[in-house]
Amino acid sequence: MNISLNIMKTNFLFFLLFLGLSCSSVLAQESYISTSEKNGFFPLVSKEVTAAIYIDENDFKGVHRVAEDLQKDIERVTGKLPQLLKTSEVNSGTPVIVGTLGKSGLIDQLVQNNKIDVSGIEGKWETFALKVVEDPFPGVEQALVIVGSDKRGAIFGMYDVSREIGVSPWYYWADVPAKRSDVLYVKPGTHSKGTPKVKYRGIFINDEAPALAGWATENFGGFTSGFYEHVFELILRMQGNYLWPAMWGRAFYDDDPKNPVLADEYGIVIGTSHHEPLMRAHDEWRRFGEGEWNYNTNPENLQKFWRGGIERMGDFESVVTVGMRGDGDEPMAEGTAIELLEKIVEDQREIIADVTGKPAEETPQVWALYKEVQDYYDQGMRVPDDVTLLLADDNWGNIRKLPNPDDAPREGGYGIYYHFDYVGGPRNYKWINTSQISRIWEQMNLAYKFGADQLWIVNVGDIKPMEYPTSFFLDYAWDPEKIDAGDLRSYTEDWAARQLPKEYSEEIADILLMYTKYNSRRKPELISPETYSLTNFNEADRIVKEYRDLEQRAEAIYAQIPEEYKDAYYQLVLFPVKASANLNELYVSAAKNKLYAAQGRAAANKYAERTKELFQKDAELTEQFHTELADGKWNHMMSQTHIGYTYWQQPDQNNMPEVAKIEVPEKAEMGVAVQGAKNAIFERNSSGSLPAFDPFNDQGFYVEVFNRGQKPFQYKIPKKSDWIEISEEKGIIEDQKRLLVSVNWEKAPKGMTHGSFQIKGAGNKVTVEVPVNNPQDENIQGFVESNGYISMEAANFSENNQVNSRGWQLIPNLGLTGSSMASYPHAPTQQELSENNPYLAYNFHNFSSGDAEVEFYLSPTLDFRNQGGLKFAVSVDDREPEVINMHEQTEDNWNTSVANNVTKVRTTINLEPGNHSLKVWAIESGVVVQKIVIRTGENRDSYLGPPESAKVE
Repeated sequence: MNISLNIMKTNFLFFLLFLGLSCSSVLAQESYISTSEKNGFFPLVSKEVTAAIYIDENDFKGVHRVAEDLQKDIERVTGKLPQLLKTSEVNSGTPVIVGTLGKSGLIDQLVQNNKIDVSGIEGKWETFALKVVEDPFPGVEQALVIVGSDKRGAIFGMYDVSREIGVSPWYYWADVPAKRSDVLYVKPGTHSKGTPKVKYRGIFINDEAPALAGWATENFGGFTSGFYEHVFELILRMQGNYLWPAMWGRAFYDDDPKNPVLADEYGIVIGTSHHEPLMRAHDEWRRFGEGEWNYNTNPENLQKFWRGGIERMGDFESVVTVGMRGDGDEPMAEGTAIELLEKIVEDQREIIADVTGKPAEETPQVWALYKEVQDYYDQGMRVPDDVTLLLADDNWGNIRKLPNPDDAPREGGYGIYYHFDYVGGPRNYKWINTSQISRIWEQMNLAYKFGADQLWIVNVGDIKPMEYPTSFFLDYAWDPEKIDAGDLRSYTEDWAARQLPKEYSEEIADILLMYTKYNSRRKPELISPETYSLTNFNEADRIVKEYRDLEQRAEAIYAQIPEEYKDAYYQLVLFPVKASANLNELYVSAAKNKLYAAQGRAAANKYAERTKELFQKDAELTEQFHTELADGKWNHMMSQTHIGYTYWQQPDQNNMPEVAKIEVPEKAEMGVAVQGAKNAIFERNSSGSLPAFDPFNDQGFYVEVFNRGQKPFQYKIPKKSDWIEISEEKGIIEDQKRLLVSVNWEKAPKGMTHGSFQIKGAGNKVTVEVPVNNPQDENIQGFVESNGYISMEAANFSENNQVNSRGWQLIPNLGLTGSSMASYPHAPTQQELSENNPYLAYNFHNFSSGDAEVEFYLSPTLDFRNQGGLKFAVSVDDREPEVINMHEQTEDNWNTSVANNVTKVRTTINLEPGNHSLKVWAIESGVVVQKIVIRTGENRDSYLGPPESAKVE
């Protein structure tokens, strides 16, 4: 019998998808930059010469500005500052020639003289090409030409060179050092990233107080052009082009008139959030508005207010939000005021047309179907076809609605508003990164496949500490077709290698992938002492150990990494791991204090002190971030409160979980806690029972011997079955000791049986029963039942039956405990169940008979088709499949699902003992299965559910 023990650990070694393209990619592949000289290579910086940068003086201001950034970036890497020449002539040397097609005389001359072929980029959106050109001008032997189809095309071309030579987009925002090199060469040929697949790609700065607001005020006097200069540069370096500025108490146009001018120079498209119509910030109504924010009663003043926004916008490139919500990001009215909102949009478009002097459809517009506004759309409200419909997630990363693939294409297309940060129910989450790129990929991949590709914007809160997911979101938006689910590991390694020393990138990728997985299980703001089970499956201790093991790995790298990288590493890796590990142990420690105090354990007071230590450690970590990191550069940035929530809104200050101190009698008294038992044993000559052992599952059950008094006592195991093994059969108990219990299977009797052992100490005697299931049947296959359950990670299927290479696909690392399987992620699919549908098969063996509950742990995907719920089917052996609607057949409401980051769906099957196969049938896109638990006995509560059962192959 070959036994394969499946542990809750994700295997991240996936094949890198070979893209076979000449252009650079966000995935790790050969760069067009080399540090070796070869024939035909262009010397950007050689030992002898540093290539000068030439730019036509008539090109866009933003191109000139970014050329200066490229100049500085080359110096950051090599220590050599190239000349930057603004001229329309080049007649010597080996220059870098940068320009916009149709705007740069230098570039246009090269085109006219057939030195460069721009047919691949001409007329395209934000497209660039880099080409090493021989004899571009008389007297010029060789040049590197960076040509953009438009302003941002040229800008993206220059920033792509910066990225490839070793300057991270996060060089300022995360203090990432440049990758030093004495020489830089560009390989011959043409290099391009192509045209972005998503037209507008950006971030929303939101919920910016107290962290970002405090930092910006201290460093820039507020959200001024000095602040936004760094934001605009960051967005462009990450290949984005779009911004919703900070808006709570802020007003982008009014706070600093230089803000929109600078944005236009850089080429950043400015919009306003989902409830800020016609380029007016929400706070501007408080500053300048007249009357109430009510279109029924105050239309003239609102129209005047909005007209001012469009007049001020001028020719600045913008996407104008239309529609209206209530004052303060609230619903506009009770019920669905469709007729009123249609009138509002009509009037707003008249303002746009009147002020701009051109038809309204020539000004890009967006209507955000956020919260209750989606109800308007679902009940029939429509806006003109040129307006982009901005669909939204539920504020927790689950998209609420996607386009119907059968609908006619819209001129304005569809977009997505997504969240890494949120203020609202069931709790705010603003403190630390809790977004897995695997979930971002799964949801945004669906969005792209369903045709939402006009505009993607993500709420990043304070920008920091969302560096990793923000990079992924914008990289993925450039070309979703280049990053598949199997590439997420490679993406993370490449991202780590670009920010930090490459030799640590594999280990750093593990840490990034795992800490975000752990944090996504439940937002820190939602954790309480009651979250994780102290008694079942050793869950709480496992959670703490997982975090602390990860922290040790992160600390080990920090000790080795070169000094110049320590600040960046601390921000991007070490701090989120340390802070998250500390927080989780804080709540587990408080939970132990509460339990132990109720049991009268002497250890209760120790855990009260430990909780205080961990609470203080949280404050110390914050202080270190503010005052020591980068010499205090990031003061205020971690000031978001995150401990002690009592409802959805944040507490005014961090509040330590309540702990209890107990009076401990002087006289020793022994108590025993048995793993899995709800109550500890105090009474003399009492007994308890451990869960059942079997030879398949890797059980490590324990009992805790504890003291209810101050004086230590001796304990011993005077009597036990000869096949039971105990880690320490005698010793001294000061407060408590955990004894590990195991079974010697060479001695254990066959069949179902019970053994026992006794524990004596402090005048007490406790008997612990040890149930054993040691089957004589050798014909056991699949996941094996134990203690009333069979638990199977979705990725560990026995068979994945595809139809035309489509069906269920693995999404690595997505899920509370393992990886997930998603139905039809690569094409919008909705069909009826038939025997030809793809399915996953899971072989299992059960010993009990009768009805069993099958519980599916599903990612909390919403009914984005609005057709009554997403469906899949389940069958056992050759029985008729049962269709399951994940939204109708769950007891979890939305609050429960998003808080737990899982939706649980249950059905019942009848089983006879033996080997069986459970099949999960795909019916439509969007169902994501994380884990399957078959319960044949009592349900022992835990947050993560039972750990995976052993699998016999």
